[in-house]
Amino acid sequence: MTELEFERLAAQGYTRIPVIAEARADLYTPLAVYVQLANGPYSYLLESVVGGERFGRYSFIGLACAERIEARGRTVRRLLRDARGADVCLERLDEADPLEYARAWLQRHRVAPLPAAVRFGGGLAGYFGYESVRHIEPRALGAPKPDPLGTPDMLLLVSDELAVVDNVLGKLYLVVYADPHQPGAWRAANERLERLRRRLVKPLPDAMVLAQAGEAADEAPLERSFTEPQFLDAVRRAKQYILAGDVMQVQVSQRTSREFAAPPLALYRALRGLNPSPYMYYFDFGDHHVVGASPEILVRLSGDAVTLRPIAGTRPRGRTAEEDAAIAAELLADPKERAEHVMLIDLGRNDVGRVAATGTVKVTEKMVVERYSHVMHIVSNVEGRIRGGLGALDVLKASFPAGTVSGAPKVRAMQIIDELEPLKRGIYSGAVGYLGFNGDMDVAIAIRTAVLKDGRLHVQAAAGIVADSDPGSEWLETQHKARAILKAADIAAAEQAVEVA
Repeated sequence: MTELEFERLAAQGYTRIPVIAEARADLYTPLAVYVQLANGPYSYLLESVVGGERFGRYSFIGLACAERIEARGRTVRRLLRDARGADVCLERLDEADPLEYARAWLQRHRVAPLPAAVRFGGGLAGYFGYESVRHIEPRALGAPKPDPLGTPDMLLLVSDELAVVDNVLGKLYLVVYADPHQPGAWRAANERLERLRRRLVKPLPDAMVLAQAGEAADEAPLERSFTEPQFLDAVRRAKQYILAGDVMQVQVSQRTSREFAAPPLALYRALRGLNPSPYMYYFDFGDHHVVGASPEILVRLSGDAVTLRPIAGTRPRGRTAEEDAAIAAELLADPKERAEHVMLIDLGRNDVGRVAATGTVKVTEKMVVERYSHVMHIVSNVEGRIRGGLGALDVLKASFPAGTVSGAPKVRAMQIIDELEPLKRGIYSGAVGYLGFNGDMDVAIAIRTAVLKDGRLHVQAAAGIVADSDPGSEWLETQHKARAILKAADIAAAEQAVEVA
């Protein structure tokens, strides 16, 4: 962009203008770009690693964000991290709807369009915790539950400096936003891009380059939010509600926690290699980290296209190709799994239909098996075209939380979850991803996700309870779903032990 082009955009009233530098990316992995340009508080890495899905083209690296939006209950704060690393509160509302605040914040800014080649070029990136449903469906949850993690209910980074890797074309885009009201904004943005280019060519730290992919260490002691008898009792109580006709299905989850002293990025690297997934993410939020390999989109809005992809039906992977194929065939033939999945397809069609134009909702893929490192799932795909006048936050509200982590009907299922589970869910089963300045949104369901805080790792997983569920099998299912995160933690711990030695 020339300075004249920048001035023309400023004259059109844009308040944020992206200035972009392009380079070849064939010598840089997204992880290497993250280490060179970000790798500190309030930064992130979003990848889509091929492994049972098809949308692996782009990776996004969010450089350290100065500004963020944080919500706890109905209190919303917009915070600025100053040059000393201290937080300055720019705005505080004590009786606000955080989702509507995010909508209003995005609407404050008139952002110049990005080239079509850059799918996400800045906006808000972070998470909406499960309890955000209080601002969508107040009947769903009762009084606040114990919250040992203490993470915000919503945490969104204002991402206005980022790198985008096009893994198909081998291109790297560096994006810096300039405020045309500031003197010398165009020149300052280009100087910033040049500094970022120079950082890219510096050598990577030896410890990261030479890190060995070791065997998993001995498993650390685990603590769970349920004992086994307590969980089995919760399943039986859920079945009583199902037999009474309150719900058709309810997702009962348990949290598993352990000590974890390795660097959070080491966990991401181990998980990335162990369990490549459609949604890989690493967020450094300063006092906590969120590391995930989610197989499941919550919802995507791209232009006017709304996509939702329900996953329901799980089996552990086989030890051989023949055993794996046999397990997949058994999974697809299981009447319980098929009935549960059909119910969630219907729920997904209903969610999309709440924001889609009449006649546009379609099931474009039905009951296919997708495989991951430790488990396989039955997956379908639901699409629609958004109605005029609606936007990303409307789509999020219509689909949040996913039926695959709550149940059906949703509201009554969430009320039962609230009764049965002992702890606040927090980030687990909420949404992780981004809301773009351009109006697009892509968020995954926060499953297969670790929260790292105060030297401990926490992972949560649920089992879908239906009328003929076997409580012992559901207990094992929650452990199967948590296994990839826990094994990645063992690998990261072993690698750290080798480095120390």
